[in-house]
Parts: sequence; C-alpha cells; structure tokens
Amino acid sequence: MEHFRRGDLTFDVRDAGPPDGPVVVLLHGFPQHNDSWNAVIDRLTSAGYRCLAPNQRGYSSGARPTRRRDYRIPELVADLGALIDASGARRVHVVGHDWGAAVAWTAAAQHPERLVTVSPISVPHPAAFLKSFTNSRQALASWYMYFFQLPRIPEWLLMRRNGAIVSELLRRSGQTPAAAERDARAMREPGALTAAINWYRAMPLSNPRAIAQKISVPTLYVWSDQDTALLPKAAHDTARYISGEYRFETLPEVSHWIPDEQPDKLADLLLDWFAAHPAG
Repeated sequence: MEHFRRGDLTFDVRDAGPPDGPVVVLLHGFPQHNDSWNAVIDRLTSAGYRCLAPNQRGYSSGARPTRRRDYRIPELVADLGALIDASGARRVHVVGHDWGAAVAWTAAAQHPERLVTVSPISVPHPAAFLKSFTNSRQALASWYMYFFQLPRIPEWLLMRRNGAIVSELLRRSGQTPAAAERDARAMREPGALTAAINWYRAMPLSNPRAIAQKISVPTLYVWSDQDTALLPKAAHDTARYISGEYRFETLPEVSHWIPDEQPDKLADLLLDWFAAHPAG
C-alpha cells in the first residue's frame, strides 16, 4: 500500500515489512514526515512487524485542506481510523511522536477496541499537559504554540532564507544537522508549512472536555529529559490518567527528537512492549 483515502483526501504511506505481520502504525510529528521513522522501521520489520507510516493530514500533498478547522483532533484521529481500515487489520499497535503522540493518545481514549497497545513518544497525556500550564514552567516552554496562532507571520519568518530559519531552530532544539535539513527541505513545498502550523491553529477549536479520558489500552510512554519543549511535570503526572497497564521510560541526555537521535533504543523498548502484548 502506497496510499490510502479518506473522503476526497489521499494520504501517502510507507508500508514495510511482511504483509501478514502484526501491524504497527507510526505517526510523525511537527515538522516532520514519515521518513523520520526510517531507522525504527528497519528494526521493527526485521523482527517481523508490518509497519505503516503515513504522511499525515497536511503533510501529504493530496491531503492538504486549507481551513484550520480541518486540522482538529477528531479529523486527525479519523484519518488514523481510515488507515487501520485500509490495512485490513482488526487491531494494531500505534506509536506516535510529538503531534503523532497527541493523535495516538486520543485514539486510545476514543477507540480502544482498535488498538493492541499505544506508545506515545515525548508528548504526555493531554490532560497532564494542559494542567502543567498552571503548575509548572510549561506555559513558557510552549511559547511557540501561541506564536503559531498568528496568521501568516510564522510562515513568513520561518521560511526566510529559503527555510534556513526552520533548520536552525531544529538544530538548536537538538536535531542533527542532517535531520534538520531533511525536515526543513520538506517544509519548502508550497502550502506545507501552513498546513503543518494549522495543527496548532486548530487547537482552540477542540473540545477541552474530551482530553480528560483515562487510557485503558496498555501504554508505553517514552520521554527524554533533555526535551526543551516538554518539561518533566506533565511527563511524570501522565500516570494519573492511565487506568490500564502502564510503563514509563525516560531516556537520559536525549533531546525531543527521540526517533532520530535514539532509534535503536526506542526500537528495543517497542519490540519488548509488543512482544509482551501480542495482537492475537
């Protein structure tokens, strides 16, 4: 499978590994694409898993609506549901990094029957994250979320010097130069950066009551202690919002960009977690 559809939108997807293997869906974050998972995918497919890594809404050129309301969390979760349906699997393992983790958390809360396990990377449970704005320095660390609410200005600033600003900011946050350039280059595609920022612009349109649901799906949450965007308070408080089996792993001296920076360590954690929770 190279593409899947939902309505009039067409999504690109990398489909790797044995067709009859247990399905793992890997959801990228901002401002990345599915190639951020390449090193992890190589490890998972070698162990017999079928990996599906989509370019999510706004990142696939054929799935780039222009309205910010089209990037609300319910739409993003429905895209994931369409991918699971297209895969032919009844239940899957879902792994998500950054914004992909936010989609994974919501899918686990709203559609637990479709998930064998959920493995959010970096981003804590949304209720823990929201609460941390009032009892920690998280509100300051998330300054860019407020900045992204502005129209046009973020795109103009970030794409100056042909996207060099994006690359520089990614490197400052811990990305390797090669990965930073890879992600900045993808944002140069017409409309790509606006679509990616629209995930943030749609946040005020979400229902805040929907984020408080506890997670019953077996959950592996992986966080890194050098993440400058996601501080410890919410990471450690996430356990309060898990009603099912839960494992919390901290990667020391690792930045926000876990799949790029520590793909083997992340793959080891995922393989161990999947083996303990076979799809059946």
